[in-house]
Amino acid sequence: MAMVCLTGCGKENPQAAYKIENYHIDALGENTYVFSPLDDPKEVQAVLDRLWQVQEVNQFGEERYAVYFLPGEYDESISVKVGYYMQVAGLGYLPDDTKLPALNCDARWLGGPDNHNATCNFWRGVENLQINSNTMWAVSQATFMRRVHIGGSLYLHDEYGWASGGFLADSVVDGITDSGSQQQWLSRNCNWEKWLGENWNMVFAGIEPGKAPAGTWPAKAYTTVETVEEIQEKPFLVWDEEKGLGVFVPARRENSTGVSWQESGENLTKENLAGSFVPLTEFYVAKPQTDTAETLNAALREGKNLFFTPGIYGLSEELLVDREGCIILGTGLATLRPENGNACMKVTAEQDVILAGLLFDAGCKKSPLLLQVGVEGNTGSEDASVDVPTVLSDLFFRVGGALTEPVSVEACAEINNSHVLGDNFWVWRADHGSQVGWDINTAVNGLIVNGDNVTIYALMVEHFQEFQTLWRGNGGKVIMYQSEIPYDVPSQSEFVSHEGEVNGFASYKVDEDVESHEAWGIGIYAYNRDAIVEIHSAMEVPEKPDVKIHNVCAVMITGNPGITHVVNEEGGPCYRAGTRQIITEYLKK
Repeated sequence: MAMVCLTGCGKENPQAAYKIENYHIDALGENTYVFSPLDDPKEVQAVLDRLWQVQEVNQFGEERYAVYFLPGEYDESISVKVGYYMQVAGLGYLPDDTKLPALNCDARWLGGPDNHNATCNFWRGVENLQINSNTMWAVSQATFMRRVHIGGSLYLHDEYGWASGGFLADSVVDGITDSGSQQQWLSRNCNWEKWLGENWNMVFAGIEPGKAPAGTWPAKAYTTVETVEEIQEKPFLVWDEEKGLGVFVPARRENSTGVSWQESGENLTKENLAGSFVPLTEFYVAKPQTDTAETLNAALREGKNLFFTPGIYGLSEELLVDREGCIILGTGLATLRPENGNACMKVTAEQDVILAGLLFDAGCKKSPLLLQVGVEGNTGSEDASVDVPTVLSDLFFRVGGALTEPVSVEACAEINNSHVLGDNFWVWRADHGSQVGWDINTAVNGLIVNGDNVTIYALMVEHFQEFQTLWRGNGGKVIMYQSEIPYDVPSQSEFVSHEGEVNGFASYKVDEDVESHEAWGIGIYAYNRDAIVEIHSAMEVPEKPDVKIHNVCAVMITGNPGITHVVNEEGGPCYRAGTRQIITEYLKK
């Protein structure tokens, strides 16, 4: 279809009209495609094929794309393949509003078509669709599959090739879900016929009753958290026939199991969905070709929300988010990159901010942080009766790999607010790509948490030069943690903690002053590529009655040894390739 007009005639936005020309809408920019069931399927497939041809191998490229499908059922010839920096989504209120015959992500490019290695299949996502066939989603970190209905089975691997994911949430799979060779995975608020597969650390939270796989450590690598204590699903773009384009913001749920869009196995109606529609007119729609820190901050001062269309945004100063109720949503792996040693974003509002769908990429001048959530020293709103969480969904951080000059940060992210819900983080100091090395892409810590009552589902932090994760707040909870110690430590003398008294830095460090902390399903791995380096403990926590760790493993992947203990002074050593040591319960009364 060369041109079509979508017109909203509802009371909230009577003038809403969007012209689709050559599969683009001006309001959403040139890197966003919008397809209709009425479009010529051959033309649609040609566009999809062109995107895949470039993005399949475009690991550190500059291109970013969002691909949206208007509600309806699409021709059986349509087959979507999701490459780097691609987000594919439906524009209905429900996944079943938008029906695609096929969507996949395979792993045939790294090491040749027979290798099936998905360990570098990063930075891509799918949401709010029905896919009416068996689906391959062979991915690793920095990926998301949300609010999807698979009308077949779901395979999280490509013919059992290596894979290191991953995140699945708010989704229904009519058939089996097969994790195959995945090292670790978090599934949250899902339903399926049956789960197959295990490796080192498979975690299930809020799965439909009776559908999480049976067994747990040590016999099975399964950790099940029966209910999700508190969650708010990520907002998503929708097309409303009366109101036009807008963002649907799902309501917060407590003590939940199963998906948010069904009840007793039946789809809810649009009217019965818990949440709110926010017209796109209440957002400043950012475009990488024209927007700067100055224009974006001006929009924030005017009380606008931000919707980042796909692209890379160079920021000469941090974006300042000081308004409670603000929504900042990226699509197509929109990327923020500092230019002057500044942070990309600082959230000073104490509560009720939603930040989702962004990649924070370190710049060539050293930044103290890429993202700061809350002012250091704050503990959240003083009025507990209006304690609305800060919600952080699908946030990814990268130090190195993409630029042709060295990059540096002190730490990627710092959370100072209390009552924060995190949902799917990958915080990565690059181990491959351009300008990568111990003295080149430098970064001390990945994530620092100072606020109280911070909960994170699927926290993955890798290759930083001291503690990967440093947790100082009380009441913290982590459901699935994945981490690799840096590969490129040049010598033991460069990797000692506690003022030189202890060999190595633990990946996951809970500060000694913390009184309460709980974590489920922890996997910490070592590949000492460049030197023999002892990591005395994979995880360090204070020995207090309200600090509880459930199912934690240390693994030596290969290379030089090794990890001596799993938690503090407990757990056996990992000095040989393939060794996995576990602790099922760590609790000091």
